[in-house]
Amino acid sequence: VARRCLCQPAGPDPVLQQTQPNIKDYVLDTDYGTMDYSASGDVTAVLQNAGGIVIPPNPAPPPNSASGCDPADFTGFVPGNIALIQRGTCSFAQKVENATAAGASAAIVFNEGNPGRTDNFGGTLGAPVTIPVLSASFAVGEELAALASPTVRVKTETLSEIRNTVNLLAEKRHHRHSNSNRVVVVGAHLDSVFEGPGIHDNGSGSAALLEIALQMQRGGFRTRNAVRFAWWGAEESGLLGSEHYVTNLSDEERAKIFANLNFDMIGSPNAVRFVYDGDGSDTPDAGPAGSDVIEDVFLDYFAAKGLANKPTAFDGRSDYGPFIDVGIPAGGLFTGAEGLKTAEEAVIFGGEAGIAYDICYHQACDDINNVGSLGLKTLREMSDATAHAIITIGNRRDPLVPPAARARVSRVELDNLPYRGGHLQR
Repeated sequence: VARRCLCQPAGPDPVLQQTQPNIKDYVLDTDYGTMDYSASGDVTAVLQNAGGIVIPPNPAPPPNSASGCDPADFTGFVPGNIALIQRGTCSFAQKVENATAAGASAAIVFNEGNPGRTDNFGGTLGAPVTIPVLSASFAVGEELAALASPTVRVKTETLSEIRNTVNLLAEKRHHRHSNSNRVVVVGAHLDSVFEGPGIHDNGSGSAALLEIALQMQRGGFRTRNAVRFAWWGAEESGLLGSEHYVTNLSDEERAKIFANLNFDMIGSPNAVRFVYDGDGSDTPDAGPAGSDVIEDVFLDYFAAKGLANKPTAFDGRSDYGPFIDVGIPAGGLFTGAEGLKTAEEAVIFGGEAGIAYDICYHQACDDINNVGSLGLKTLREMSDATAHAIITIGNRRDPLVPPAARARVSRVELDNLPYRGGHLQR
């Protein structure tokens, strides 16, 4: 069990309204929404652009914004004004912290304008802030940024309180010849965002692990290494469940964890078979030593089945994050969230190019109808690959990495891990 302050929309709907030079009401969810950990407030004031906003002419390369990331972006900011900030480069929290320090009475963070970054988004500030903060679509930000000192109204009503979140752990019984000093932790998060039921995110991963656990028990599958199934709580609030689990392990318990496998969103309606890039050969960051071996287990399986796949980065947006932070080898599968499917991917994997992998990502429409036929087909394929990896790594004799090469992480470092999570922080 972990405890953490929780801030979420509550009460009447938030408001984003232009009052000068025009009167215009923007559309909730389509145009804007409340950011997680926003304060409550009702502010009408002049809107002032933060430095670094990039609005390109059309057609043009996608903008690359660092708006609000540096205190200098608020040079000359008039205290009491509302800050208009563009998404990109640094965390939302850093942008809003700089705006607050400059005296902003509220903030609007609009999307960056890159492919997959145009719509209103569900983002989090990671911890409670003292001003109301809304997210907005690129179109809204572009419109407001072009106006000369418009007046806008920002209204939010949020709930902030301390709540409990619970992890559910179940360890597969092992036979007397198994190595209980080597544990494979297999995880998926059970929670969803406030906006929707989360049938895909992450009912898909949670259901797959539950069925695999049941089949292993019913079929009498025995593994050489202990297999510990974990259904994490409060991933969407910042990996709270998995972070609490990892940071509260003793050094001895942490040393026993052989590998972490993570399954978060594995049945996207416009799916691609993504495998976490353990060796960093195709993405910016490799996982800890041994993650390459885990990646190869998945790649070999898909090759044997004749199923195409692509690498995806360890970007810290799911529950493997706390494990890789302490040097535990990790890997897993993913089928896509708000990113747009490319034309090449549509040819290889099916589905529709130019459309998000999951058009209902972090939305109310992530219900039982969201997964669709391609998603169900992919869910079956990814579930089979998941079961294969659990059994294969669960029976592995050789270490994934020599013990001497395992990272040593101090308690101070554990207590200062960065906030990360599926509910966007950047």
